This record gives sequence, structure tokens and C-alpha cells, in this order.
Amino acid sequence: LQLQASGGGLVQPGGSLRLSCTASGLTFEDYTIGWFRQAAGKEREGISSLNTGMTRPNYRDSVKGRFIISRNTDKNTVYLQMNSLKPEDTAVYYCAADTGGGPWTLRSSYDYWGQGTLVTVSS
Repeated sequence: LQLQASGGGLVQPGGSLRLSCTASGLTFEDYTIGWFRQAAGKEREGISSLNTGMTRPNYRDSVKGRFIISRNTDKNTVYLQMNSLKPEDTAVYYCAADTGGGPWTLRSSYDYWGQGTLVTVSS
């Protein structure tokens, strides 16, 4: 069972990126999927999640109105569309899968993690 986050890169402030999370060995529609990020020297923080029914997207306050989480069931892929990016969004971004329905912001709620993808917002 493996998750893979991709789509990171260098973008100017105000720009956009779309991150993708793909999986082998699990079907995303059976899990709550979370996106986390970890900036240099800081704790990993939850920034968004999407429950199995796609009825309850959650967002950290700092990304509300700028980031959108979505899922393509046919492609078994979860996306994080990131708009109006700011330098403070610079971090390694991770996707994770939760089977138990714990608080979406807690790392311990998630059972499976992908390797991260680096997002750098800089002019």
C-alpha cells in the first residue's frame, strides 16, 4: 500500500499549483484523505481533508478560500488546487489516508502517508 504526492515546484507569489495524491493498494473513496505540510523548522500541520462521501471538505484557516481539495474517483486521485500562493505556503506537502475517522488535523489520525512534494513560493 503506497501513497504518492506529486505536483510541487517553484511558483511566484500569487501563482497556482495543483498537487496530486495517487495510491496503490487502496481506494480513496474508502478513506478520509488529508493534506499536510511541513515548513523548515516547523511542525507538520494539517491543511485540508476530504471525507469518503466528499461532503465535508475541511481547510485550515490560513488556506481557506485559496485551496480546494477534490477527488477523481475514476483516477483514484485526490487533488489539492492551490491558488494565490504566498511565500508562507512554502513547505513539503504530504497526503495521508485515515481509516478511523479521527480529528482531521492530527497526524496520528492517519494510517498511511505518502512521501512529500516540495512547494516553493518565491519571486
